[in-house]
Amino acid sequence: MAPTTAAAAAHRPSPFSREVRRWRALRRMSQLELAALAGTTQRHLSFIESGRSAPGRAMVVRLAESLALSLRERNALLLTAGYAPAYEESPRDGAAIEPAMNALRSILTGHLPYPAVVAGPRGELVLANAAFEVLTEGAAARLLEPPVNVLRLALHPEGMGPRVVNLAAWGRHVTESLRARAAAHPDGGLDALAAELAGYLPAGAPPGPDHLGFAVPLRLRTAGGELRLLTTLTSFATAVDVTLAELHLEAFLPADPETAELLRRRAAARGAAPAG
Repeated sequence: MAPTTAAAAAHRPSPFSREVRRWRALRRMSQLELAALAGTTQRHLSFIESGRSAPGRAMVVRLAESLALSLRERNALLLTAGYAPAYEESPRDGAAIEPAMNALRSILTGHLPYPAVVAGPRGELVLANAAFEVLTEGAAARLLEPPVNVLRLALHPEGMGPRVVNLAAWGRHVTESLRARAAAHPDGGLDALAAELAGYLPAGAPPGPDHLGFAVPLRLRTAGGELRLLTTLTSFATAVDVTLAELHLEAFLPADPETAELLRRRAAARGAAPAG
């Protein structure tokens, strides 16, 4: 019985095996589907998930890519398999990503007179252009103390919340996007933030038909009139640095000529040169 017991122990699923199974279940993929994406056989993947086979570093990387893991998650999977991380995590003010940060600053400036921000994975503000002030108008000072969270600012009753005309629809868009990200990349911090933000929305309020047929605009009251803004999100899809990969640029665009004109007037009042 001893050899049989020893063999069973040798084939007991490892922490890495369990992680692969967990991610595969989260992605709702069969062994055959994941094996095909990773360029291996279902039999080999089955051996990996059961602990009967220890994959090489290249296979771990291919599995992580096939499971659409973030760079941070890929590093964690490599560590679980006993390998060193593959991706650096540079400080945001470090020399390694300074060219990328400078490029982001140029994009923010070029987007004027419309607001744009660069935020981290949990909504923490990293960079903003001068037009960001239209979003902070009237916000409580405590919400503007670093680290500013732009998601909290957007819905908080002491932030933009009271000025958002379509708070139910816009807020649902924000919270559902956050929950979708947390579902794809489990993070207790994102779950907690989504729950907090949902608590700022009107109870039981229907989303209503307030959309442009293809997107939910942000309808925001300002001292100069109501703005109707669309948003776009951009990230570094080919980043190989964890810090850079986790940043995203959120740019606001006018949904009508009146909004564009109002933002141009605000830029002129600030002494900024509005974009053509």
